[in-house]
Amino acid sequence: MRTVLTAERLWDGARLLDLPVVVAEDGRIASIFTRAERDLPGEARILDFPGAMLSPAFFDVHIHGAKGHDVMEATPEALDAMGGFLASRGTGSFLATTVTAPLDATLRSLAGLAKLLAQPPVEGQAQAIGIHLEGPFLSHLKRGVHPAAHLLAPEIGLFDRLFEAAEGRIRLMTLAPELPGAIELAAHATSRGVRVSLGHSNATAAETRAVIDAGAVSATHTFNAMRLLDHREPGILGTVLTDDSLFAELISDGIHVAPEMVKLWWRAKGPQRAILVTDAISATGMPDGQYWLGGQADGFAVEVAGGRATAGGVLAGSLLTLDRALTNFMEFTGAPLEEALRLLTANPAAMTGLGDRAGSVVVGQPASLVAMDRAGKLVGSVVNGQRAG
Repeated sequence: MRTVLTAERLWDGARLLDLPVVVAEDGRIASIFTRAERDLPGEARILDFPGAMLSPAFFDVHIHGAKGHDVMEATPEALDAMGGFLASRGTGSFLATTVTAPLDATLRSLAGLAKLLAQPPVEGQAQAIGIHLEGPFLSHLKRGVHPAAHLLAPEIGLFDRLFEAAEGRIRLMTLAPELPGAIELAAHATSRGVRVSLGHSNATAAETRAVIDAGAVSATHTFNAMRLLDHREPGILGTVLTDDSLFAELISDGIHVAPEMVKLWWRAKGPQRAILVTDAISATGMPDGQYWLGGQADGFAVEVAGGRATAGGVLAGSLLTLDRALTNFMEFTGAPLEEALRLLTANPAAMTGLGDRAGSVVVGQPASLVAMDRAGKLVGSVVNGQRAG
């Protein structure tokens, strides 16, 4: 069935277009033009969003779960539940993000995820298009809720076992720069096509720069689980904020990072290098209660109450969705919509090298778009050619 999307404007990931018409066929974008150029095609389902701006669907590079399921379950049921919920909130694609767990459990989850990621996309569901390996190569001092017993030293042979179990589908890996072997692993992972993100770290500035020189391209949830900023030893945080080549994630829920610090991060990284993420867990989209991070079999319990997820009194991911992250970010910083949209579309696509699958509205791409009002509020979501939610 041919689907035609119309709105007041389109931000396609690079430029603005007035009175756009986006034609989708078989889940992909078939053509893009303006109403001034030609009439709407006949025999089509029309989805009109008057007064709204169309943009690429959101791309979340750091998400552990949603709707009662964790990606480490690595089952069709888990990814289907997540995919349907995320699509209804404007997310078209995501990196299935692991959490530190026993090595055999991590290998098992990676193998299961690899098989699921090889399946064709489902209309109306957000699709996992890669894996983010968050752990086990993290600092004991800045591990957050990652279990200390399962943290491991960076080692190329171990990384290769993880990479092969995932059938090469690891796209992003969080790494603490100060760990022995981190420089060598960063260079090796980069050579295999994996983007390295600096995080869960107590690194000095010099240690951080050494891993950036070895290939690291991003930072994991800036401010959180990082050495505090000091005016004489800026550490990892000072380096992340001042290195213009480095992308940087941020959790904009108003809990993980104060609004004033969100504004500081925005001023430091700007519209080309800032990335909004959720770090969402299985409790996202669910009522308060007890949930599991890493899955019930091999993970650990998380208590959810009043909008916070904690384990042992420590923040354990978030309950955020990217549509809410966008409106929060605009409120905290005053950034205009077309700039803010880069942070959850074009920028994560550029950082991961997955621009052929997400982050833009171009012919041949998956027909995954969102419609936003002028305040950045989500008013419609179309994922793989089907309206979601």
